[in-house]
Amino acid sequence: MKKIAFIDLFIDEWHSNHYPAWFAQAARAKDFEIACAWEEHSFPGRRTLEQWCADMQIAPAPSLREAVDCCDCICVLAPANPEAHARLAEYALSTGKPVYIDKPFAPSRKEAERLFALAGKYRTPLMSSSALRFADELIRGDVQAAMPEILTTTGGGRSFREYAIHQFEMIVSVLGTEMENLRFSGDAETAVVILEYSGGRRAVLSYKSSYPFSLTAASRGKAFVFPELHHYFENLTESILDFFATGKSVVPQEETLAVADLLERSVLRIGNGPMQG
Repeated sequence: MKKIAFIDLFIDEWHSNHYPAWFAQAARAKDFEIACAWEEHSFPGRRTLEQWCADMQIAPAPSLREAVDCCDCICVLAPANPEAHARLAEYALSTGKPVYIDKPFAPSRKEAERLFALAGKYRTPLMSSSALRFADELIRGDVQAAMPEILTTTGGGRSFREYAIHQFEMIVSVLGTEMENLRFSGDAETAVVILEYSGGRRAVLSYKSSYPFSLTAASRGKAFVFPELHHYFENLTESILDFFATGKSVVPQEETLAVADLLERSVLRIGNGPMQG
């Protein structure tokens, strides 16, 4: 059984609180265990590492290095704090052990390139993704196969800076990385981003905190309307364990870099608000 380490800025947060149950329900569950966890510091008013580990029946690691050394694969979490990912992941990326880094992967394209370069230097398998890429409606592949001329997404969350990645990930997974132009409208509260591709193809991202995640797409021959998206976290968890088992990510590196670039450019224009824990 392979051992997984959780590394987090502060461990008592939504993703770390839910991943153990999702991992336990995955097809490869019998092949993995979450063996230990480590946090850089506790979040005020939430459980300490010791309290969280006692509740989850997971061993607390005395240091980041010991968490990495005692395990076969590593989850670097901190989903609300991508600026912390480099320092939390740096040692793990030097070990050759598969590393999953939660979304947003990095706060800039330059930082994202640096992380991939470090992983490449040590031949460390590296994966990152928004869960929305793994919605049932997208992993079937029907939308991609239709080669849509226009794609529209909606989505919310507590801040554009933290949650816009979900829409960018969906768009890039369908239309690819070769954007020719970006146009922006609105602000951090209500934002629209238009992505223009070759051949007149377009994607429109609409953000407001109360919006549900949705997707519509149209080509000359077909139209897809998905007012809701389903099972993305469960499907992401399956993909993470497949990655840990094989060392091969289904998310192309160039798409992760493109998403980091899109998010950085958009935040600078319309979403430059602080993330929160």
